[in-house]
Amino acid sequence: MGLSLDHVVIAVRDLDRTIADYTALGFTVTVGGEHTGGASHNALIDFADGAYIELIAFKRPNPEFRWWRVLDEAGDGFVDYALLPGDIAADVAAAKARGLDLDGPNDGGRLRPDGVRLDWRTARASTSDLPFLCGDVTPRALRVPEGDVRRHANGVVGVAAIEIAVENPQVSAWRYGALLGTPADAAAPIALGNASIRLAGPERAAAALAARGEAPVSLLLRTAPGSATGDFDPALSHGARLTRIAE
Repeated sequence: MGLSLDHVVIAVRDLDRTIADYTALGFTVTVGGEHTGGASHNALIDFADGAYIELIAFKRPNPEFRWWRVLDEAGDGFVDYALLPGDIAADVAAAKARGLDLDGPNDGGRLRPDGVRLDWRTARASTSDLPFLCGDVTPRALRVPEGDVRRHANGVVGVAAIEIAVENPQVSAWRYGALLGTPADAAAPIALGNASIRLAGPERAAAALAARGEAPVSLLLRTAPGSATGDFDPALSHGARLTRIAE
């Protein structure tokens, strides 16, 4: 099983307000709980295709963590995204054997509001053009709820594509190839299961790179037949460019 899209991360200053705003946009938002150590908490927008958006806010300053630094300096918006591994230890070892510098797997977790404890392991590259890996220890269905929470009044059913701002698309394409185990082309979409990513260099994403560094800059969301398409209001999406396209 190859690596597939797990979730996209949007960091925000006020989680309660963000939940209200995304609800107003027609999303079903689920409160996620508090992460290990108590420095952050989150909410989830789960999709029918199994991917999700994570809305994360920090309960205290955490300057050692890149997500907090980007939020502090640039405000609400995209900070990262994650891939779902088959066997995270084996996937990390394989990527390292292909020459990629990865840290991990490292333990992580979250306590849900209902008291259920979730555990996972993550691995991260030394550069932020790449996603991190997030592999479940407890069942994924506990971390990523199923059922009615995956239905949205706005008709969104899943993630079609992510655009990533990168400093050097050719270098980043090599890194993606090393991570995924298949050659990647800087000028073509890179497949991640049902979704894909596109690399946007400085000629297309200079402002985003200057403001937030290498990170996602836009997200294409699939909608069910008959649903509205087009951009969501960036004021309500907290700086994250979200665009609906027909499935």
